[in-house]
Amino acid sequence: MSNHPVLIAGGGIGGLALALTLNQIGVPCVVFEQVREMKPLGVGINIQPNAVRELFDLGITAADLDGVGLPAREWALVGLNGNDVYSEPRGLEAGYRWPQYAVHRGLFQMLLYRKAVERMGAGAVRMGHRVAGYRNEADGTVTALVEAADGTRSEERGILLIGADGLHSAVRAQMHPGQPPIHWGGAIMWRGTSPGVPIRTGASFVGLGTHRHRVVFYPISAPDPSTGLATINWIAEVTVDGSQGWKSSGWFKPVEIDDFVHYFDGWTWDWLDLPALIRRADAAYENPMIDRDPIPTWRDGRVALIGDAAHPMYPTGSNGASQAIVDGRVLGAALVVHGLTPEALVAYDEKLCGPVGQLVLRNRGAGPFGLLNLVDERCGGTFDDIDAVIPPEERAAFMAGYKTAAGFAIETLNAAPPIIPAGARVVLG
Repeated sequence: MSNHPVLIAGGGIGGLALALTLNQIGVPCVVFEQVREMKPLGVGINIQPNAVRELFDLGITAADLDGVGLPAREWALVGLNGNDVYSEPRGLEAGYRWPQYAVHRGLFQMLLYRKAVERMGAGAVRMGHRVAGYRNEADGTVTALVEAADGTRSEERGILLIGADGLHSAVRAQMHPGQPPIHWGGAIMWRGTSPGVPIRTGASFVGLGTHRHRVVFYPISAPDPSTGLATINWIAEVTVDGSQGWKSSGWFKPVEIDDFVHYFDGWTWDWLDLPALIRRADAAYENPMIDRDPIPTWRDGRVALIGDAAHPMYPTGSNGASQAIVDGRVLGAALVVHGLTPEALVAYDEKLCGPVGQLVLRNRGAGPFGLLNLVDERCGGTFDDIDAVIPPEERAAFMAGYKTAAGFAIETLNAAPPIIPAGARVVLG
């Protein structure tokens, strides 16, 4: 067996979770991250119970996660007249053995980075370095073509290369040079965080509006004891004609709140003043809701993809980051069984590529927000009694189907053995 490390392209959530997994199972690795300095950028995301389970198995504690977010207690859809379409408990209150967490994405990434440096040393994450391509070598290794921030280029030899380099993955582009362009279906999202009073349970994820015109908001911090205000993450969204493609410059950019807040004029109830919440944000960011068409395989010889490099998906299911964490754990389990071999990548690919590709398409079809489609179709979005529009059994069946597809059906997850058994190690020769 070669003494070369596993090379990881990208130090985002997926890449760092994989690095921690490899360290846990005794595999040396090096992460190449293109930014020069890790900073807590971004807004809020959800970590589903199936991924929180894996974080706990990695030795990341509830106290660690409490420092970057808080446990979610409820998921709810609300119509424009303020009446509930659907609501259910989440995490421990739903009967899971593990919580669901709403976290600040950047703070969560910093947590993973700190853990990686503590456990593997600062040299394990090389900042200011980008993997621009690769070569599968005849001697059973792989070469990563690395570009430094100062423009210098080098080659790094590894036993495997894992592309965790996100939506614009150079590793994926080489693996699938004929892939279609980024897909945009017409939805534009504006994101931000604002101080606000948490509503409902105090840790509720709320989707409000219609399929084509909605807002999602949830707290990502506990309330400040002195003010009662928490950090509220919000995503405001409208759908326009996307047939001509995304014409704006960039895929994620700062914008002025006055550029979009007018879309939500009148969205005021006794429990929410949405325009006021948005205006309290220090900054707002615009990006299209985008993904990529599923690809037939995530592997090429000794190279594989994880996270957004493998399956960028609409955020409608709140499971992009969760799936990236699970990807790394499933890959780690395959390495335990098959060693640092192409056969391990084949096993990983066969287990996840097809099913997660279907999840990408399910999210493109509105994911769990598809219930809002049904409301629009059946009553135009206004109702007094949701049971007369969509019976409770139909709503419950719809959500159960999504949870099964996304890998966090309660009974299945609670009964499943660990993805990586405690103490499992890869045999290195």
